[in-house]
Amino acid sequence: MAPKNKTSLLIKKVFLFVLLLQIYGCLDYYQEVKLYPDGSGYMKIDYWMKIMSNERKMVIDDIGIFNPDSIKSQFNSPYTTLENVVVYSDTTDSTTHAVIDFSFTHIDSLNKTKAFSDSKFSFVKNASGQIIFSQFISPIATGFGIDASSFNVNYVYNFSGDIVTHNAHKSSGRKLSWEYKLSEIGGGKTISVTFRPFKLKETPLWIYYLSGAVLLLVLIFLFKKKKS
Repeated sequence: MAPKNKTSLLIKKVFLFVLLLQIYGCLDYYQEVKLYPDGSGYMKIDYWMKIMSNERKMVIDDIGIFNPDSIKSQFNSPYTTLENVVVYSDTTDSTTHAVIDFSFTHIDSLNKTKAFSDSKFSFVKNASGQIIFSQFISPIATGFGIDASSFNVNYVYNFSGDIVTHNAHKSSGRKLSWEYKLSEIGGGKTISVTFRPFKLKETPLWIYYLSGAVLLLVLIFLFKKKKS
């Protein structure tokens, strides 16, 4: 019987595969998001695992977690634009990677994709104009003697606004990051951030050019004044 709380379909299939094959090694999931004030943005996902034999590689191919067409089917929707889907093997450490880059019209809309059907993305503006954002990380049951501490999930968010409150593990300006071992997720975790959005998605280049020109004029004026 499937658990009541499920992770996104893509991650769930990865962990299910690991449980079935009893692969004792490291599996990692990395997600980085650029989130704009209107809820649109860009996301990059990179997940990888060690594949030590041709037999295991055949099973992985059957499941489709490293098959570009299968991956695309998880993210395709009227709300997303896939920009890059790459699967490659790193011979230096025997890992196979899947890298997905895509844009989205609104992060809430990702709830309607197969890959994020259980992530419960929420993007709500409160009365003071602040944005309250959250993403749910579902629990995953492990067994068969697998060490859950060797599985890692990482989330990085870049916000176009000033951070008001957050529950991130690390922060650097408007960049926040969360990192969990599978054993730490327990009954589920929620990424939560409140930020005060900028009025524009990005600072227009002309503002930088104008600022630079003004600074240059000031320096020239000061230099001439000093000489006189």
